[in-house]
Amino acid sequence: MIFNRLRNSLRRAVTTGGLEASRMMQKAGLMTGARGIGAIFTLHHVRPRIDKEFAPNAHLEVTPEFLDAALTQLTSDGYRFLALSDLPAYLAAGDFSQPVAIFTLDDGYRNNVEHAQPVFTRHRVPFTLFVTGGFTDKTHTLWWETLAELLGNNSEITFDFGKGERLVPLHSSAERQAAFDRFASHIATGDEAQAVEALNRAARRYRVDPDLIVERLTLHATELQTLLLNPLASLGGHTISHRALARLTEDEALGEITGSLDSIEAITGQRPTTFAYPYGDHRAGEREYRLARQVGVAVAVTTHPGVLTGDVTEELTALPRISLNGYYQTPETVSALASGIPFRLRKI
Repeated sequence: MIFNRLRNSLRRAVTTGGLEASRMMQKAGLMTGARGIGAIFTLHHVRPRIDKEFAPNAHLEVTPEFLDAALTQLTSDGYRFLALSDLPAYLAAGDFSQPVAIFTLDDGYRNNVEHAQPVFTRHRVPFTLFVTGGFTDKTHTLWWETLAELLGNNSEITFDFGKGERLVPLHSSAERQAAFDRFASHIATGDEAQAVEALNRAARRYRVDPDLIVERLTLHATELQTLLLNPLASLGGHTISHRALARLTEDEALGEITGSLDSIEAITGQRPTTFAYPYGDHRAGEREYRLARQVGVAVAVTTHPGVLTGDVTEELTALPRISLNGYYQTPETVSALASGIPFRLRKI
C-alpha cells in the first residue's frame, strides 16, 4: 500500500515537472512543430468540485470553471474549434494554417448536459458525447463508480477474487486505494462481465445499489433527444457494455460497436459516424480499428495521448486524444498539452 501511494505520488510529480518543462519550452518558442495540426480532447465528468477523502476517480472529473478557462486559453492560443465529425472534411481540404481543437466526452454523464453544455454553448464550441448504450437503457452499470462508493462507505468487506472469500480492509485511504487497484486489475484481467456482476452482487450486500448509481449519473434516451436540439452537440458510439473490445471475440466486438450505433440511431433517428473505444488504450487495437471501419465509422478515437499530425488521414479510426485530467486543472496545463511537447519529450 505504501509502495502504491509513493508510486502514484511520483507519477504525478514527474507529470507536473514534464508539463512545467513543456510550458517553458513553449514560451521560449522551442519545438513549435510538435503541435501538429491540432488536438482532440477528452473529458468524462464535468461538475462542481466535490471534496472527498477517498476519490479514486478524481482524474476523470473537471470543474465547469476549468473547462471555461481551457476554452478561453485555446482561443487565446489561436485554435479553431471543430466538431469531430467534421474532421475528415477538414483533413481533405488540406488547409492547416490554423490549429484545431476538438472536444469529446465519454460515457454519457448527465453532468455533461447540466454543467459542460452551457460552457460549450457560451464559447460556441462543438462537442461530441460518446454514449454507452447499456448506460442509457440502464441495463449495465458503471463499475468504477460502484466500486468507489462501495469502498468509500465501508471499513472492510469480503470478496472472492477467485480463490474464495477474502477480507478486504478499508480502514484508511491508502487501504481503500490499494483495494480499488486490486479490483480494477481483477476486472481488467478476468472475464470482465462476470467480474463486474460479482462486484455488483457484493455492492448490494453492503447496501450500495449499482443500478441507482447509473440511473443517477447517466442520461436517458429522452435527455439525449433534447440535447441534440443544440446544434453544437452530437453523439457517438461507445459500445453497449463498456467492455474492453480486444478481450472479446470478433463477433462480440463487432456486436458491441454496431449495437451502440444502432441504439443511438433508434433514439435520435440519426446514425452516428463517430466512435470511442472503451478505455481506449491497449484494450483496443488493429482488429477493432478495422471493425469500426467495416461498419461505417468515419472517425474513431483512442486514449493514446498525442496530437493530430498531417498523416492521420490513413488512421481515422485510431486517433489519439489528450485527456484533461482532474489532477491538473490549469489553463497553462491545457496549453502545454496542446503544444504536443510533452508527447515529443516522452520519445526522447
